[in-house]
Amino acid sequence: MSKLENLKQSLAEAMSIDKFTFSHAFGDDVIEVPKQDIIPVLRHLKDGRRFDFLMDVCGVDYPKRSRRFDVVYHLFSSKDASRLRIKCQLGEGEEIVSATSVWQGADWFEREAYDMFGIVFSGHPNLRKILTHHQFVGHPLRKDYEADAQQHCTSVLPIHFQNEPGVDGSVLNDKYVALNIGPSHPAMHGTLRLMLELDGETIVRANPEIGYLHRCFEKMAETHPYNQVIPYTDRLNYCSAPMNNIGYCKAVERLLGVEIPPKAQAMRVVLAELSRVIDHIIAVGTGGVDLGALSAFFHLFTYREKVYTLFEKLCGSRLTVAMTRVGGMAQDVPDGWWDDVLIFCREMREEIDEISRLMLDNKIFIKRTEGVCPVTATEAVQWGYTGPLLRACGVNLDLRKSSPYYGYDALNFDVPVGTKGDIYDRYLVRVEEMKQSIRIVEQICKNPPGGDFTIRDKGIVLPEKKDVYGNIEGLMNHFMLVIKGLRPPAGEVYDATEAANGELGFYLISDGSANPYRLKVRPPCFAIYQSFPSVVKGSMIADAIATVASMNLIAGELDR
Repeated sequence: MSKLENLKQSLAEAMSIDKFTFSHAFGDDVIEVPKQDIIPVLRHLKDGRRFDFLMDVCGVDYPKRSRRFDVVYHLFSSKDASRLRIKCQLGEGEEIVSATSVWQGADWFEREAYDMFGIVFSGHPNLRKILTHHQFVGHPLRKDYEADAQQHCTSVLPIHFQNEPGVDGSVLNDKYVALNIGPSHPAMHGTLRLMLELDGETIVRANPEIGYLHRCFEKMAETHPYNQVIPYTDRLNYCSAPMNNIGYCKAVERLLGVEIPPKAQAMRVVLAELSRVIDHIIAVGTGGVDLGALSAFFHLFTYREKVYTLFEKLCGSRLTVAMTRVGGMAQDVPDGWWDDVLIFCREMREEIDEISRLMLDNKIFIKRTEGVCPVTATEAVQWGYTGPLLRACGVNLDLRKSSPYYGYDALNFDVPVGTKGDIYDRYLVRVEEMKQSIRIVEQICKNPPGGDFTIRDKGIVLPEKKDVYGNIEGLMNHFMLVIKGLRPPAGEVYDATEAANGELGFYLISDGSANPYRLKVRPPCFAIYQSFPSVVKGSMIADAIATVASMNLIAGELDR
């Protein structure tokens, strides 16, 4: 019996499923349920730890349909790595019950769906805008909202707290000091605003405000052909840009039903692991700076620049590389590149040991981070933590192991796991992950696979220049693909990779045209940052700054 049949039988034993629709397409199990049944269904699926993670909640707009919106829930089981998509149809002006009573992590995802589509979640403790500003009129991801209709903000909201049930956020308590930090503040990493209410230096309430870097990436994806979306993905987590390229292309390839060649898989893994290293360099280095440890920052950024030099030699770009293509890679590796990567790995291994001595073995650093703002494993799962922060809480979950792709199951590496979930464990996990990434890269570079770097499907991949300029068939293939565009079959997939900050998911809907009908990004630090007010409550203000750094919030993927 299939997993979907098992689910159907289990649900049938608990409730009436006459109006449920069960389907399986492109490897995804999907259940469509009436809106009034959504909370009982979600509770049933969560009980017994069948699906312990709510990875995402999002909306989809079908303006020509009588019931205009789909509300989509993406569930994940850490027990067997299975996934399930739950969908509810909702008419204009209708409401659906909030899932925050089942998972705390539904909070910001539902607020985003409310902001982008106007979908109302009844019972939500704090249903208000999250990515657009308070003067914004309309809902950007509705199909009838023009992509170039910009609205500028001319005022700033005063300090407010509306993130706690039963608390009037517009009223500040005279007993406490209200403090605004950011967004133009180095400790808040540029585009984050943090509002605090303090009793001395102890945090009574905290309220993060995001959206200062909101580019509406998902709207741009709807207005561009599939391949032209790739450079936009670079700007999500720009600290590890190739990982975004890879995740997006992997989702499109799954919809197309194609498998890329072994050499392309190896190139993607090497790019991804090098990106993981430099992303963790950002987290560890800037985290040290926020605590006063400047030397480690300079040491680490020397090696980050060396990775950029490897990227530049590979494709000509450093920060935003756009090297990945649907179907493989843009070009082959240059002569000697694998050897250059191996030289870097030998140097980086020594540098990681030095950083461990400078920071992780430093008594001052240990006292400032050990036992500070811990998160339990149960809390982490409730909020939807993934990646290093989840593993720091003691949960051994890594998609490279649980749902291996691109040959990760054939590579020898370990998954570092913490115990306390505090700031120190977060850095410890990241430093150990850098060592494991070096192990992975060395295994591939010592014996890289041969063959082609891309598939040769004329309907997917552009022909090489020599064919375009040298024969009429190559010229016509190029012309047709550019004019007609890449056209995956109608359908939808959710595909995820283990990015530097955790699960990077792409929910892709195709209507058979040259542009994605809907592209929803599930950014890892979006779920993590929503827990910030509860994590720092009762701690010191300096600990809040340390916590922001340890979460490694990247505004490009947080806001999109």
